[in-house]
Amino acid sequence: MSETKPGSELPQSNASERPMSPGAAILALGIVFGDLGTSPLYTLPAVLETMGGKISPENGLGILSLIVWALILIVSIKYCIFVMRADNNGEGGILALMSLVAGRGFERAPVLVVMGLFGAALIYGDGIITPAISVLSALEGVGVASDALKPYVVPASVAILVILFAVQNRGTARLGSVLGPVMLVWFITIGVLGVTGISQHPAVLLAIDPRHAVLFLVHSGWRGFALLGGVFLALTGAEALYADIGHFGRNPIRASWYAVVLPALLLNYAGQTAHLMTNPGGSGAPFFQLCPGWALYPMVALATIATIIASQAIITGAFSLTRQAIQLGWFPGMKICQTSDTEYGQIYVPFVNWLMMGMTVGLTIGFGSSARLAGAYGTAVSTTMLLTTALLYKLMRTRWEWPIWAAALTSGIFLLIDLFFFSSNLLKIAEGGWVPLIIGTIIFVVMITWHGGAAAMARKQETIATTPGTFRRRLSAKGIARPPGTIVFLTRMTNKVPPQMLRHLEQFHAMPQTVIALTVRFGTTPRVRADKRLEIEEVFPGFWEMTVNYGFVEVPDLPRALKSAKAHGCPADFAKAVYVAAPDRIVRDRGNRHLSRWQLPIFSFLFRNAVHAVDRFNLPPENFVEIAREIEI
Repeated sequence: MSETKPGSELPQSNASERPMSPGAAILALGIVFGDLGTSPLYTLPAVLETMGGKISPENGLGILSLIVWALILIVSIKYCIFVMRADNNGEGGILALMSLVAGRGFERAPVLVVMGLFGAALIYGDGIITPAISVLSALEGVGVASDALKPYVVPASVAILVILFAVQNRGTARLGSVLGPVMLVWFITIGVLGVTGISQHPAVLLAIDPRHAVLFLVHSGWRGFALLGGVFLALTGAEALYADIGHFGRNPIRASWYAVVLPALLLNYAGQTAHLMTNPGGSGAPFFQLCPGWALYPMVALATIATIIASQAIITGAFSLTRQAIQLGWFPGMKICQTSDTEYGQIYVPFVNWLMMGMTVGLTIGFGSSARLAGAYGTAVSTTMLLTTALLYKLMRTRWEWPIWAAALTSGIFLLIDLFFFSSNLLKIAEGGWVPLIIGTIIFVVMITWHGGAAAMARKQETIATTPGTFRRRLSAKGIARPPGTIVFLTRMTNKVPPQMLRHLEQFHAMPQTVIALTVRFGTTPRVRADKRLEIEEVFPGFWEMTVNYGFVEVPDLPRALKSAKAHGCPADFAKAVYVAAPDRIVRDRGNRHLSRWQLPIFSFLFRNAVHAVDRFNLPPENFVEIAREIEI
């Protein structure tokens, strides 16, 4: 059916080098920066929790300086300058980075593969918290105006989240031109609010001096270290800059960050801090306290829209990550729906969507407030950032060919900062930080179990397959009918005749005149050129071997790919062909050393529930046949 061996790694245009345009930069605001852009809603409230509910004039500059320099060092320098260079033929994200430095096999670089997989798995943990904390923090603004509205915050948040997930199957293509301008309004607004706050206490601008951050950490001791977990919330969403370069290119994303997002965030954080320093007894939601009374409800509405956009971005990112993992061989096949005829990134994965909705709604109800959810937020993202830095060092040495001192110095600085944030976030485990870590661990186990089981099946099939010469002799035997027509056997192996082909011959004593062994191969590059899509060879008269190549971000469509077969000399009529697949039943082989006893039932369950080939490859169901068999692994 499909395999994930290298082989379709073909030269492609680099999407990350697209020229910058104002239109692309504005669109990037709506897709890339939703999470980072809405972090001012909940970052300082989380810091307030650590500080006992108050920020004094004495420590305000130190806290703001930590936020400012975290944004500069991690987002502006680490991600925008270094990490975004590490694109895999125009695609980003930790799985693409893993493919660059380690491929996909444990045999080649097991430690690097584990880093990439675990980092990717943790992104799902982050993905279920982001919509919950974002929407809750926006709606909590109504509590600034009236305590009577506070009991309705959680029910309203749940309603918004359910609607958001329920409309995912319609796609976001129509909203694409709207999201960017809305987020532009959001960033302008929060920047203006920040200026009003700064006017109350202009001395807050001195926080640009990093010495305030260093002195605060030195003098505050353990509390300052614990506070880093709250400061880190200002960085959540930084991974999106890297993951989305395939959609927009690195230049529009960088332009949006430096020209719009970073100034707006710095102004707003400074304004909130100035307000808290001017009003030492202030607490609650400093973001909304910056608003004049007449603007409070409109601001809550705008914040809610912005958080919905942020949630949409993380949901879409989870869909894209799932597709990459499936194509790279780390997830079982799932139903993937293309929601746009023109944008490959517009997809919908029903299983992931409804699972995320259930978990997100559960977290919203279970935690009940953005302040409590902040305790669960950050552990997964900080771990992923740490693993990204480790993989980046390997890339600097192997792909960029940096000398060891330069790679160690650059990545070492980032690693030290990441370790501080990672360690501080570990203090949140008892407060809820265990939630994304457990989810990430479960997904990681699923990934390695699926990959190990699929590899064991491939080895088993190699031992029971036969050669084309043997198959040709059996076709020539007496009593074998050869009626007109075409039959296509989906197989995971090349250069051998799959067992289901022999079984078909033995059961029916007939075989159509045109027989095709078809393999779908997913490479480690994002996309495959059209002229390299199909590999075809006539092994002997009437028997063809075909390989259809796809990149790891492409949705396979076999009927479309096979249209070019006639140009290669194959006479098959694929519109009338019969497609045959083998839904194997997995049983344990006592001599198996490749899959642990506890992994076998997990793999068997995943295999039984994986999407059928007819759906995954867009095959005509009326021409599709399955031949079941039992495989010992």
